Amino acid sequence: MQIYRAYYKAMYNTSLRILKDEFEAEDIMQEAFLTAFTKLDSFIGEVTFGAWLKRIVINKSLTQLKKNNKYQDVKLEVLSATNIDGEAPINYADLQANKVIETLNSLKDNYRIILNLNLIEGYDYEEIAEILSITNENVRTTVSRAKKKLKQLLVLETA
Repeated sequence: MQIYRAYYKAMYNTSLRILKDEFEAEDIMQEAFLTAFTKLDSFIGEVTFGAWLKRIVINKSLTQLKKNNKYQDVKLEVLSATNIDGEAPINYADLQANKVIETLNSLKDNYRIILNLNLIEGYDYEEIAEILSITNENVRTTVSRAKKKLKQLLVLETA
């Protein structure tokens, strides 16, 4: 119970950021704990228990998202040259964290998931490539495009 109490909120929030559904996130978190406890013998201590459990939660959340047909393969998004070359500056002092998170959550699923894994969960490109079963180059490209899209939307909202 101590392990559950120590990790349940963080694992729930991780799943919620991916699934965007409170009930599914709760179910996935419970399943992840069951999986972790039944496969505890496979935990070899290369990483902390929390990191190992988070990986289980992320994998289960992504699998559920695919089952729901909400997840789309990473698709290239065409950005106009003006968006790339002549980006408007953002006044970062005026940004509020909840507005950035709200805007991040409005992105299409592949952008939202990859930015959550990178910026919020703290995974590097190689780890994200492994989690999502895509190439490292694809991760770099998608993170870059997702950041540009997020910035684009934030510029529009603060204008």
